[in-house]
Amino acid sequence: MPDTFFTASPHWTTYIILYFFIGGIAGGAYFVAALLHWLGRPADERVVRLGYYVAAVGAILCAILLTIDLGKPLRFWHMLFQSERFPLLMLKPWSPMSAGSWGLLLFGLFATLSAVGALAADGRLRLDRLRFLHDGAIGRAIALVGGIFAFILAGYTGVLLNATNRPIWADTTTLGMLFLFSAASTAAATLILLARWRAGGGGRDPSVEWLAWFDGWVLAFELIALVVFLVSLDRNVAAAWLGWWGLLLLVLVVGLGILVPLALHFRPAWFREAWARRRIVAGAVLVLVGGFFLRVVVLLASASIGVPHGRY
Repeated sequence: MPDTFFTASPHWTTYIILYFFIGGIAGGAYFVAALLHWLGRPADERVVRLGYYVAAVGAILCAILLTIDLGKPLRFWHMLFQSERFPLLMLKPWSPMSAGSWGLLLFGLFATLSAVGALAADGRLRLDRLRFLHDGAIGRAIALVGGIFAFILAGYTGVLLNATNRPIWADTTTLGMLFLFSAASTAAATLILLARWRAGGGGRDPSVEWLAWFDGWVLAFELIALVVFLVSLDRNVAAAWLGWWGLLLLVLVVGLGILVPLALHFRPAWFREAWARRRIVAGAVLVLVGGFFLRVVVLLASASIGVPHGRY
């Protein structure tokens, strides 16, 4: 058993769980939107813009959640600038927390630029001259750079956990990969639901069908990453799953959040006609439930492991 087992829990609250969940969706949504922006069909433009909106709103919500969780919100700027030597930057590339703060800030910047450009291209802003932020070479360049930061943000929370000294988190190097696939999956599910809602829920939509196909394959990789994550844990730490947290992981994450959506995507004949007819929407809802509880279980299962008496 590694000595990281004997450290205290950071006592993270609901704000951090929501930050991990929403941050994954925001990063994944931007990455999917940028991918379609570069390689998609003209018919995918609606989903591209929707992805940029989700990313921008998600980045704002993440910043709010992190700021509130600090207890003293004004301290957030200390993560970006040196308090005694302002305006010198507080940038520590070797620190996952420092790198993550700057990654979130830069991701938010590019997500906002893309969202403003998408709004202008969508006719929702009267400043038509801002269309260049979305159209043409400049729009694609913004999407490319923003997609890199989106990719980083999607997996960053798992890497941050790996850098701590807590059981489960510090006993594996696979959390970044697991959270990355989960971010892509929950982002695709979010875009599916929003696209169907904006379209009124009826009719065949090739873009939504592509998102469902994409989500199905990402779910398969997420399941593999989850198995690798569990196998990589120390036996004594893995024993923490032999209880309620393990049951939640098995039922809500693996069962409802991955296996049932996979079956809805690839084996709809296994379900009743009503479920098969609504398989894309039903699968997306279950993916979001599983993605949320994945973060709940990973965070709180570790927090539930106490520090043995006399160890610090």
